[in-house]
Amino acid sequence: MKIAGFEVGLNKPFFLIAGPCVIESREFALETAKMIRDITGELGINTLYKSSFDKANRTSGTSFRGPGIQEGLEILQEVRETTGMPVLTDVHTPEQVTLAANYVDMIQTPAFLCRQTDLIEAVGACGIPVNIKKGQFLSPPEMVNVTKKAEAAGGKGRVTVCERGASFGYNNLVVDMRGLAQMRETGCPVVFDATHSVQLPGGKGDRSGGQREFVPVLARAAVAAGVSGLFMETHPDPENAKSDGPNAWPTQKLKALLTVLQQLDQSTKAGGFEDSGY
Repeated sequence: MKIAGFEVGLNKPFFLIAGPCVIESREFALETAKMIRDITGELGINTLYKSSFDKANRTSGTSFRGPGIQEGLEILQEVRETTGMPVLTDVHTPEQVTLAANYVDMIQTPAFLCRQTDLIEAVGACGIPVNIKKGQFLSPPEMVNVTKKAEAAGGKGRVTVCERGASFGYNNLVVDMRGLAQMRETGCPVVFDATHSVQLPGGKGDRSGGQREFVPVLARAAVAAGVSGLFMETHPDPENAKSDGPNAWPTQKLKALLTVLQQLDQSTKAGGFEDSGY
């Protein structure tokens, strides 16, 4: 599978999706994209810049959602033109898919919406790659049904699937690393979301909490299990981020973490996979 001109798969070095949760401003998007580009460029990691034009599933109705679709997509287009990085954003409705596909290199569907057939069929038909997040309420093997919808709509060879944890009681998520192997049954490259997996949904009452100190733990475990890609929200000042700050990884610490993950990735993939039945 190719994304923005580079090959992805279990036999390739992991690619990275990274950026702040939401577009906070044009200047902020350009600043963070340049920071991420410089870090990943030095390490030689194929990277897509990620940020959302609208966070439609905020805990509170008063939470910051973003600049909206038209302004947000124009900002992402400027990020791509200015930095040379491919870009990714979320979509929430079939109507948003067609417009977004004209501005970005890859589309992502939010985890809560993975069972929305119209949306999954729309991204399957849009003509560009899509990262489909597994719902917190789904078992990993159930993603086969989701990807079949996208592929039947025309998305075959353009879909990645993303693990981001499973609901465990209230306000908590856990990750079963077996799921990363089980999701290979989809026939799609598997991505691990290292930051949303440490989220505590609704954990602060009017907003979600998070345990960013465990991002490296889960990221190392996932890379050792074998993945095609990593998703990681990063912010230069997580404490003051407008969305998902508690689980965002500080951009200043990104290079050190990615360096370790590259070493693990190389060792894991050099040895092959005994669990090749998945």
